[in-house]
Amino acid sequence: MYFRRAPRPSTPPDTSANSSPPAPRTRPRGSRPALLALLSGLSAAALLVSGCSAGAARQQQAAPAADAVLAALPRSTPAALMPYYEQKLTWRDCGAPGFQCATMKAPLDYAQPSQGDVRLAVARKKATGPGSRLGSLQVNPGGPGGSAIGYLQQYAGLGYPAEIRARYDMVAMDPRGVARSEPVECLGDRDMDTYTQTDVTPDDRKETDALVGAYRKFAEGCGAHDPRLLRHVSTVEAARDMDVLRAVLGDKKLTYVGASYGTFLGATYAGLFPERAGRLVLDGAMDPSLPASRMNLDQTTGFETAFQSFAKDCVRQSDCPLGGRGTTPAQAGDRMAAFFRKLDAHPIPAGDTKGRKLGEALATTGVIAAMYDQSAWPQLRGALNAAMKNSDGAPLLALSDSYYERDSSGRYSNLMYANAAVNCLDLPAAYSTPAEVEKALPAFEKASPVFGRGLAWASLNCAYWPVKPTGGPHRIEAKGAAPIVVVGTTRDPATPYRWAQGLSAQLASARLLTFDGDGHTAYGRGSRCIDAAIDTYLLRGTPPAQDKHCS
Repeated sequence: MYFRRAPRPSTPPDTSANSSPPAPRTRPRGSRPALLALLSGLSAAALLVSGCSAGAARQQQAAPAADAVLAALPRSTPAALMPYYEQKLTWRDCGAPGFQCATMKAPLDYAQPSQGDVRLAVARKKATGPGSRLGSLQVNPGGPGGSAIGYLQQYAGLGYPAEIRARYDMVAMDPRGVARSEPVECLGDRDMDTYTQTDVTPDDRKETDALVGAYRKFAEGCGAHDPRLLRHVSTVEAARDMDVLRAVLGDKKLTYVGASYGTFLGATYAGLFPERAGRLVLDGAMDPSLPASRMNLDQTTGFETAFQSFAKDCVRQSDCPLGGRGTTPAQAGDRMAAFFRKLDAHPIPAGDTKGRKLGEALATTGVIAAMYDQSAWPQLRGALNAAMKNSDGAPLLALSDSYYERDSSGRYSNLMYANAAVNCLDLPAAYSTPAEVEKALPAFEKASPVFGRGLAWASLNCAYWPVKPTGGPHRIEAKGAAPIVVVGTTRDPATPYRWAQGLSAQLASARLLTFDGDGHTAYGRGSRCIDAAIDTYLLRGTPPAQDKHCS
């Protein structure tokens, strides 16, 4: 599955908070290559022990009042978990002015708390206004594998509406195994380069064996790093960590905005703790009742829908390399697929100092990256022109690198590692053998003539995972929870609209809010109607009317 963090607005806010030094890596390295892991997120991998910035000034802040923390403690908390719920965080300045960081402890295994801890990186930006404080607002941008702290410091803590930032402490926690919270590691950077270039549309037995070999090597690398951690990075455990943080912050109920995979995390929390679920916004919703095979096929349809929207826009532009006015989206798709096949046989130079060329896998990832936000369509047209007309793969390779979070020095974040680790634990593999994928190919190719074949083979990535899955498809009803706002975008490529409909039909208190538009997620992406509905809900607790539509 290909999920991803919420796209940032086309005109981002000041990102000076990103000026802090990156947290240290544990070793040198870096919902898929183009398609070799499936899903996504946002920040440098890091093992944070005492703060977000090694050189940040350290100013200890007062903990929440004792009565607030006690009021936030759930009555049914087992005695073995009480030390976690009662812990006090030591906050230190980090990054730009106003941001603080801390480390929270959680049990590695909630069923056996005595087996050790996992250290989770937390960051916040305290409420800025003189008015009444509403508590903490936790945010998560998706993935799995996206850094919530990166999202907070680079966007949410600066770009969320001023009234929300004035009334809420903006809070983020990198989930276990992600970025600064004891990150999962799998491959070195050079091996990751090789992995992302692996042919994901095998034409014969030799190429199929090479793809399977790449999946096996990736999985073995993940298993070798920290096998104990790899067994405990599930969404259920991450949701339980969120409840510990809620209590430690002194909040009686969780207020939360989750995007993409973050909706699954938020819905899971509501299912576990419906009485503690406050104002939850689930934007770009996942449907937890679906098996991996169905989700992968739905996403394939979603990316095809997004490509058709791009193609309709492209052929109206003077610089469209896929055809001019009168060219149908199907014809544009045929030209795109033909170009991918050409790159499969003959990769083109990409100006990369490490010798990488633009082949089919990386080119496909570059195109997919631009499907998440229509503001990237002009960049994609330029990249396709360079590749298709001038045999210059550099611009399209840059799009692919941004998707994988590969920086200019060739280092990868741990996004793809955490992505696979969580996905393969949460759901059984979509397919177990190449033969099963081959049987499914016609359905995928029908769903998307452009992306179908590659996405079908990408569905095999969990088949060789070293840890057995602990989760499975299930309905989440969260009976007794306060109203939960579920947001769906009609032409969302990564979390198709039908998933929002599915989740809202399951949650007993859901209110479905629909954005008729393109791109992945809706909040903060230009719709005043969507933004006003969500802002009103967060500030006043008034959810939108059921089945409210916006454009």
